Amino acid sequence: QVQLVESGGGLVEAGGSLRLSCIASGGFIRINTMRWYRQAPGKQRELVASITRGGTTNYADAMKGRFTISRDIAKNTMYLQMNNLKPDDTAVYYCNANIEIYSSTYRDSWGQGTQVAVSS
Repeated sequence: QVQLVESGGGLVEAGGSLRLSCIASGGFIRINTMRWYRQAPGKQRELVASITRGGTTNYADAMKGRFTISRDIAKNTMYLQMNNLKPDDTAVYYCNANIEIYSSTYRDSWGQGTQVAVSS
């Protein structure tokens, strides 16, 4: 089984920074695209950013210029550097990955989430 574990969430003041991490473990051949999602109370889960295995990145408009997604292939780890945080960024942040578990077989995997709270 593939496991994704997020860490790095916490409580910060507006304008502060946090760095989230997501580590993949278990049996798989390779990790393809990885994504960060977030879900605030009473709202739908939304895409924050994505990164391909080759390093191509995409960001939601609200995050562009403030957040940076990256990954370390050798460590099976994805990061989200969040700067100039705003109260509207308060949410549970989830790691998502498309993973080839064996030849030509893929699984869409999710972590349990890490809480980010930004005070005004």
